Amino acid sequence: MNQKKINTQMLVVMGIMVAMHIVLARFLSINAWNMRIGFAFLPIFMTAYLYGPFPAATVGLVSDVLGATLFPTGKFFPGFTLNAILSGVIMGIFLYKKQDYKRIGAVTALEQLGISLWLTPLWLSILYGSPYFPLIVSRLPQIGIMLVIEPVLIFFFLKVMERAKIKESFTK
Repeated sequence: MNQKKINTQMLVVMGIMVAMHIVLARFLSINAWNMRIGFAFLPIFMTAYLYGPFPAATVGLVSDVLGATLFPTGKFFPGFTLNAILSGVIMGIFLYKKQDYKRIGAVTALEQLGISLWLTPLWLSILYGSPYFPLIVSRLPQIGIMLVIEPVLIFFFLKVMERAKIKESFTK
């Protein structure tokens, strides 16, 4: 894990990632009451790649709370904030020091099959009193789509960031 002290540059980058996450999640994604298809995972991935699990989890936490406060799309529920934190932790653990196909696949599988398929329906079930297993079934199309989109975009952005030497520029 990155034991580096938080500096001004890191805070600025994390703030930009929070803003990007809010825009991508709240305005540039396809939303239904029980599913969301979009690119909000990218700012969390970029933070995890640059700084590790704790900063990525922080971006997930702040962007979820701030996004829900400023641009609510339903009731606020802390379970969804936990999902955002877990997403940052998982991406940070798997993608901070080393990135390859296996790690990108593992991140996507844990996020989509663990968080999106099991935890999100649990929170929706608690929040709205809907039956748990039908919620799981209704999310399968989203999971299928994101299991393809997420690793492809992570790999693409990883290569772009490596080629542009982003990590070296932002972690000094």
